[in-house]
Amino acid sequence: MTDEEKKQLLDVAFQAINAYVTRDGYAQLPKPVSKRLTEHRGAFVTLNMQGFLRGCIGTFITDKPLIEVVADMAREAAVEDPRFSPVVPEEVSELEIQISVLTPLKPIVPEDIEVGRHGLFITRGPYRGVLLPQVATEYGWDRQEFLDQTCMKAGLQKGCWKDPKTVIEAFEAEVFA
Repeated sequence: MTDEEKKQLLDVAFQAINAYVTRDGYAQLPKPVSKRLTEHRGAFVTLNMQGFLRGCIGTFITDKPLIEVVADMAREAAVEDPRFSPVVPEEVSELEIQISVLTPLKPIVPEDIEVGRHGLFITRGPYRGVLLPQVATEYGWDRQEFLDQTCMKAGLQKGCWKDPKTVIEAFEAEVFA
């Protein structure tokens, strides 16, 4: 993505959060600066405040343009992440916004997983968990620990990825803040 595209997506995310948190409204989306921002792509928006996670929500599959997905995920990260209380107006200016624009999911075998390049989506029955590519790098995990942590995020036991009933999919992300 170009610097101009990244800037617009970061601005859209901030405006979406600000409008919703301060006015319970939806920000008007600007005209996309490029055709790439109209593509139907998945994205995650991660919010940090003073170096700590404050919210993270995303989607892989969408029928909306990327610019709209980013606005939706930013709003949801601010007020819908069940791990955190909703962002309040006084916090908006302190938020650090990180956007991860995703490639489509693809099946992958454990030995082909590249830490730092791939994000993981693990499912088994009704259980599912996802970790973005940058998470493994931030924590210094190797491939096995990354797989184990994604299993745990799904509510499953470490090592669940070795079970043939577990589906392992990977994706890549362009990450910017």
